[in-house]
Amino acid sequence: MATFEWKEVKIEVDEDGFMEEPEAWNESVALALASTEAVDDLTDDHWKVVNYLRDYYQQFGIAPMIRKLCKQSGFTLKEIYDMFPSGPAKGACKVAGLPKPTGCV
Repeated sequence: MATFEWKEVKIEVDEDGFMEEPEAWNESVALALASTEAVDDLTDDHWKVVNYLRDYYQQFGIAPMIRKLCKQSGFTLKEIYDMFPSGPAKGACKVAGLPKPTGCV
């Protein structure tokens, strides 16, 4: 297990940079993780995706499928890739503090 530090944030991450303890997530952690994903600023649109992912994860214990994420957030897959260049699984889920998805998100 590795420790990731950014400004005042210090969290435990796995080998791919995903949080080991999703319950320790907060907005400062999201900004720190975004810095590793070529996301310099989290806009309202970013937060809409992040909050949807977190809510879904808290309810079902897994990340939603990509199709569901797009439908429920109102963003196309291209728009999500524009916001999170490494994609919904690697980028958006990481910023949302979810564990690394095991299947298709």
